[in-house]
Amino acid sequence: MLAAAATSLALVLPVLPASAQSLDIPSGTYKNDPTHSSIVWKVTHLGFSTYTGMFAREGISATVELDAEDVSKSKLTVTLAGDQVRTLHPGDKDFDAEIASPMFMNTVEFPEVTFTSTSIEVTGDNTAEITGDLTIAGQTHPLTLHTTLNQAGEHPMAGMPAFGISATGTLLRSEYGNEGLLGPVSDEVSLEIQAEFLPAQ
Repeated sequence: MLAAAATSLALVLPVLPASAQSLDIPSGTYKNDPTHSSIVWKVTHLGFSTYTGMFAREGISATVELDAEDVSKSKLTVTLAGDQVRTLHPGDKDFDAEIASPMFMNTVEFPEVTFTSTSIEVTGDNTAEITGDLTIAGQTHPLTLHTTLNQAGEHPMAGMPAFGISATGTLLRSEYGNEGLLGPVSDEVSLEIQAEFLPAQ
């Protein structure tokens, strides 16, 4: 029912911000805070509704090599536990396992979903287009994340520099070999990503 992730990852994911061309926090390596990271996917179901699911927060690992002086030179890498899908299906059926099965994502055989940025284009005071390679089930295709910087500065609780982003993207699950119920369930998968980043420890 989805092929993604991700997140997307972005695999994905992750998820790199831009405030104009620079950020008022130190350059360096930043990691996502799993408690405040999420990747939600959406597909249309028979034209009647939009079906949503997500991935386990603890299965999202994103790293930003931040160049605070020139955000466009930064790098983003995301690794997602694609077999940790969460649908919150109300019945006895293990629908999470079905989504991870060869019928859909095939993350049973290929559990790791990855996204690696190839370019970051600053598009506004707090927006950027992050393009990268998304790999799902052994298939790699480009994905662009439309990213908004929510805030960058000193984190009041963590006592260290931080930044938070929101991002969206779309992919075609058929490109990744995900053709289960294709037609009744849309080929296009929408991704919604939220993440807070703190300095890597």
